[in-house]
Amino acid sequence: MYSKEFEASLKAVEAAREANVAYEPARMTAQEKEDLLAAYHPDYKKSEFSELKFGPNKGEKVPKELCEMLEANSRIKADDVDLSAPKYDVDVLIIGGGGAGASAAIEADKAGAKAMIVTKLRIGDANTMMAEGGIQAADKPNDSPAIHFLDAFGGGHFAAKRDLLAKLVTEAPEAIEWLNELGVEFDKTADGTMVTTHGGGTSRKRMHAAKDYSGAEIMRTLRDEVLNRGIPVIDFTAAVELILDENGKAAGAVLMNMETKELMVARAKTVIIATGGAGRMHYQGFPTSNHYGATADGLVLGYRVGAKLLYAETLQYHPTGAAYPQQIFGALVTEKVRSLGAKLVNRDGKVFMHPLETRDVAAASIIRECSDHGEGVDTGEGKAVWLDTPMIEKIGGEGTIEKRIPAMMRMFASYGIDIRKEPILVYPTLHYQNGGLDINVDGSTTNVENLYVAGEAVGGIHGRNRLMGNSLLDIIVFGRSAGQHAAEKAKDVNVGKLTLDHIAKFDAERAAAGVETDAVSPKLLPNYTGKRSEI
Repeated sequence: MYSKEFEASLKAVEAAREANVAYEPARMTAQEKEDLLAAYHPDYKKSEFSELKFGPNKGEKVPKELCEMLEANSRIKADDVDLSAPKYDVDVLIIGGGGAGASAAIEADKAGAKAMIVTKLRIGDANTMMAEGGIQAADKPNDSPAIHFLDAFGGGHFAAKRDLLAKLVTEAPEAIEWLNELGVEFDKTADGTMVTTHGGGTSRKRMHAAKDYSGAEIMRTLRDEVLNRGIPVIDFTAAVELILDENGKAAGAVLMNMETKELMVARAKTVIIATGGAGRMHYQGFPTSNHYGATADGLVLGYRVGAKLLYAETLQYHPTGAAYPQQIFGALVTEKVRSLGAKLVNRDGKVFMHPLETRDVAAASIIRECSDHGEGVDTGEGKAVWLDTPMIEKIGGEGTIEKRIPAMMRMFASYGIDIRKEPILVYPTLHYQNGGLDINVDGSTTNVENLYVAGEAVGGIHGRNRLMGNSLLDIIVFGRSAGQHAAEKAKDVNVGKLTLDHIAKFDAERAAAGVETDAVSPKLLPNYTGKRSEI
């Protein structure tokens, strides 16, 4: 049963809906945005960050939980494995089975390299699968990669590495064409023209989608292509340490069977980290929209062998995670809901922000509204705001929700909520790792030869904030690129003697820095038992 206050709020939203549909709230000025972010965005909460005491990013601040993992002990010692007898020997070893890893494997295989994917869950168990809203590309007459660049550069607070962002936007149309040819079922009009919509922070309609399960459709297609090509996929096997050769170049990884804990050696001429994000680290106690394995493993593996991080202190909190009912707390409510016309309103039915501000600004606005001085809705489990979904049908006509966001409609219907008739409650959810390993434009890390990175484990593509639809885009553009360049590089690589000497070196650096810890990393899986995990 809803409380009287809850019922009153629901009635206020319904009463204001007609006027709110026609109301166009003003966008914030640049100064208003900066002030808002500084006051309410989690990235600006200094008490939640720690300074790295050693390693490539010594002296820089990162989230407390990530700092613990970056400075932790390795899961293994050098003498735990026999490096002279690799179980696998390949040209290109890809760590991670999401969209970036699959794209890399396809292109490496196409280039004639012997590629292999290793993933701690199953191929497709990744944040790619969870993505809903769509993928950006400037492929319409009124748009251009230059305009796409300006939108993304500004949305990322002008912090993106220009060459990476330029590659992202210029290769976007080709990425859409590649996916379309592979068989992705994009939304199209009767004559075959792709349907595009706005996203937060975009000045043109360039969001291509497959209903509201775009990531699942893309991942389905990529997974099928990997399997059809016969590319080996080693499921339920985690990379727990990278291997270098005697010359300090990436040369493989130590793998661990997630069930038996057996350790195996994979020797490779080049290695691609495509391990995804960090939502399951639950920074600052936030819920997450991420899949079960998103625990920042790639950042840890790379950092321990000397790869530098970029913007690791920046995360994206998606403005609209489900806040009610409790069973789906944190689940993603796609930005597409707002691009179709739904507005965010407070407990009194007042629209308190433009619906298509950038994600960091929107998240901070909602957090402000749910603060002690705001007008948030008490759900019984905390504060939230309304996302008035019935507006969509008032704007687009009856049937729009079922046609354009059917998965969202079904998710809430499972709990007795008809989003065509009732608004839904939302609150920011930990969604995307803006920062990651620092790379060159070809996907190689800036300071570890033969080590490449693609997807969410990369830092610098988006700057300090990412626009909707640019993550599905970057896993394709940079996944394909990493596969192509790693395969090409592998042709000229002669792997030296394999070593794990970096583990002892890292231990010595930790001791010299005075850091004492019992923690081990990579984390691999979240622990919800309240006890120290055995994994």
